[in-house]
Amino acid sequence: MAGDAIGAVERVFRQEKGRVLAGLVRRFGDLGLAEDVLQEACRKALECWPQAGMPDNPAAWLTSVARHAALDHVRRAGKNVPDGDAVLARLPAATAEETHAIADDRLRLLFICCHPALAPEAQVALALRTLCGLSTAEIARAFALPEATLSQRLLRARRKIAEARIPFELPPAQDWPQRLAQVLHVIYLVFSEGYCASGGDALLRADLCAEALRLGRLLDSLLPGQPEVQGLLALLLLQASRGAARLSPEGHLLTLEEQDRRLWQGALIAEGLALLERALGARAPGPYQLQAAIAALHARAATADQTDWRQIHVLYGALLRHKPEPLILLNAVIACAMAHGAGHGLAWLDRLEAVPSLAQSHYLHAARADLLRRQGDRAAAHQAYARAASLASNAVERQYLLRRQGEMRLPLV
Repeated sequence: MAGDAIGAVERVFRQEKGRVLAGLVRRFGDLGLAEDVLQEACRKALECWPQAGMPDNPAAWLTSVARHAALDHVRRAGKNVPDGDAVLARLPAATAEETHAIADDRLRLLFICCHPALAPEAQVALALRTLCGLSTAEIARAFALPEATLSQRLLRARRKIAEARIPFELPPAQDWPQRLAQVLHVIYLVFSEGYCASGGDALLRADLCAEALRLGRLLDSLLPGQPEVQGLLALLLLQASRGAARLSPEGHLLTLEEQDRRLWQGALIAEGLALLERALGARAPGPYQLQAAIAALHARAATADQTDWRQIHVLYGALLRHKPEPLILLNAVIACAMAHGAGHGLAWLDRLEAVPSLAQSHYLHAARADLLRRQGDRAAAHQAYARAASLASNAVERQYLLRRQGEMRLPLV
């Protein structure tokens, strides 16, 4: 039972941390206190659940224990015990009304984490850690940073919040736009981690994908007609539509080329395409709309051979003007190779090895291996797949790369 209890606490903590923590922050207005008492509740769960059994509602159990611990802390500190609307009571009436407009605690906490007093990279890291329950290692991989560097970034963010006495209050509605870019970025990163986990034994984390979609829908209802919000939600829907086709029945990774497109979810595709059409109608294209447009071209292709790679290459060029980032540049090179031939892509990949974050990324070496395979250079492809597999942190991706490597072995003569 002890092992089961540990696993249960870990699952509940990972899946429910954002909701529980957001509720505690709303009630007590103190992120550090909320994190501490939630950790204490998890420790008590590990003590109690093996003997008493799993409660019917584990998340509610953790919330109750954490709330009592927080109330004890407040009393010991000689402070007044806040009621359920403590934070709202300290706000002007107009701001309180705006706070109620975001009925979901997690989305409210997401806006709060993206406070302009914090460095932009710290805002995103803090939101991913506190709201979405990602580990420090997972966030470090998402940022391509050493784990120690990311830990220091989180520590500085928490210290800044405490020293500057940054209130955990929702900003007035007129200040939402300045935080919107970071809020969108966090939702995007949450979905990305769920869609292709940066490490571990599973490729997909359905809980994170579902949470990102839920937050995206909530944000779209809060800011209707905002093109980049619609673009992000369209992108998530189009990507999520492929979920059931991304793994074989045996659990092996299947690329876009290998997937059975009959398994793609038509309802999600239709919803995503309709959202994208509305967003593009505003004639204010942004990075999420462009990424959604790329995903839409894949969604509209009945077979892999019918993919409009030339148009995808053009869209990546436009995307790079908004986000000149290494992984986007790598994807643009892959699109160029698919549109104009593997040779063009391989020449660009040689140049991209000068970018440190790409040189140590399995994605670059996997791309090179795939292009070499398409050219028929089995020996070089074998070597590139081996290099990519050695760098992959996710077990399912590594297994795929090793399988491809095995296919490239030269026949005995």
